[in-house]
Amino acid sequence: MSDPAERPHPQGAQDSRTRPHDADERPRPQYGEYATPEEQRARIQQPDMTWLLETGQDPDALHGAPAKSAASVAAPAAAVPKSGRFADRVATIALLVYGLINVVTSIPSMIGYETYASTLLGLLGVDTQLADPAAGRPWGVAAALVMAIGWLVTAYVSWRSLKAGRVTWWIPLVAGIVFLFVSGTLLMVPIVSDPVVWNAILDTAR
Repeated sequence: MSDPAERPHPQGAQDSRTRPHDADERPRPQYGEYATPEEQRARIQQPDMTWLLETGQDPDALHGAPAKSAASVAAPAAAVPKSGRFADRVATIALLVYGLINVVTSIPSMIGYETYASTLLGLLGVDTQLADPAAGRPWGVAAALVMAIGWLVTAYVSWRSLKAGRVTWWIPLVAGIVFLFVSGTLLMVPIVSDPVVWNAILDTAR
């Protein structure tokens, strides 16, 4: 019976016996887990998408397409109309139209102050007239100017606000209340200044 040491051994077993440390002596790979991301990109000559996005570069620019800025990318999203903005625009225009109709119909009666005073006193239930109706005409003209200029200013500010994309419906609403109060105060000056008419109003209110 032959000695086990003299038996032939497989080729792999002999190689493993003669080169036990061959795995530790193999050269460093050019690709794979030992290569850094920068080395991998240099080998394949193609930047990956993650690296481009992290460095803020446009991937389309590598294929000859013009680079896109952040503003141009965000512009289409900002240009899309929203339902809330549309409703705000409609409400703003409706309030401006209502204010314009109110101004146009009120100015003639303000300028003709005698007719305005008679109508107002009749609504209040006062059976008397101003001692000098012509003295109230300048106040009526001033009130009409306030209403007209106020509407023009309101329309301009509202237009600028809509163009900037801000909420605007409250601007004509607040402006209408303010200018209506100012013009009403001007119209009441001749009535309050007339003692007979003012006392008659107070008697009616009691």
